[in-house]
Amino acid sequence: MSSSKYVAGLRAVELLIASNPEKVKRIYAEYQSANPRVKAVVHAAQEKSIEVKSAHRARLQSMSGEARHQGVVAALGGQRSLDEAELRSMVEQRLTSDDEDPVLLLILDSVQDPHNLGACLRSADAAGVDAVVVPKHRAAKLGPTVSKVAAGAAESIPLVPVSNLGRVLDWLAEYGVAIVGTSDAAEGTLFDADLSGHVAIIMGGEHEGLAQGLMKRCTSLVSLPMAGIVESLNVSVATGICLFEAVRQRHRQSGKINDL
Repeated sequence: MSSSKYVAGLRAVELLIASNPEKVKRIYAEYQSANPRVKAVVHAAQEKSIEVKSAHRARLQSMSGEARHQGVVAALGGQRSLDEAELRSMVEQRLTSDDEDPVLLLILDSVQDPHNLGACLRSADAAGVDAVVVPKHRAAKLGPTVSKVAAGAAESIPLVPVSNLGRVLDWLAEYGVAIVGTSDAAEGTLFDADLSGHVAIIMGGEHEGLAQGLMKRCTSLVSLPMAGIVESLNVSVATGICLFEAVRQRHRQSGKINDL
C-alpha cells in the first residue's frame, strides 16, 4: 500500500467517487461506523465496483496524516501528472489547433502550505485551467490534506512538477504565451490586463511573493486593487480572483456573457 496516495474526508471522497471512480483503488471505512454518510460512501463505492475494506480509526488516521478522515479514506492507484516535456507537447498542440480554447496555465512559485495548494487546485479546476505548474523543491507536495481541500481537483487537474520554473517561463514566452505575474508593487491592476488569449498566470509564495528572477520574465505584472486596511490577500484567494477574471474575459470574448 505504500505506493498508493490517499484522499481523506467525507466530502472529498464523495466527490471523488462521483466524478472520478476510476481513480479509486480502494475505500477504507471505519469499522462498524454508525455515521449514515460513511454508510452512503460505502454504498456508492460498491455500486461503482470499488473494493471496500473496514479499518479502525488508528489506521485511518495513519493513512490520512494531518487531514481529518471523518471515518473514510480512499486509496488511489495513480495521480494525474505531467512532466515538463509532456507539458510542452500539450502546449504546442494547443497553440496549433484552431478548435481549442486559448491555453490557460497556473504557475505557483513556492506555495508551501498544503491547504493553499489544495485551494489553488480547486480554483484551477473550476476555472478550466489546463495544468498547474509547481517547483519540485521548496513547495507543498500532494498528500491527504491537499486532496481534501481540493475536493477532487487534485485527482482531475494535471499537476506538473518542474526543476526550473524560469526555464518553463522562457519557452512559454517563445511560444507567444503571455506570462502574467502578480506583485503588490505592480503599476497596473488585474483588471487592466488582457487575459483572453494564451496566458500563464504565475502566483508568488506565501512569505516572499514572486521571486525576482521570475518577475523579470513576466510579460506584465498586475496587482489586486485593495480598498481596505489589509495589504494583501492569501495566495489561494488571490489565485481564485485572477483565474476567474481570465474566465470572465474569455466568456465575454466568446459571447457567453455580456461585458461587465
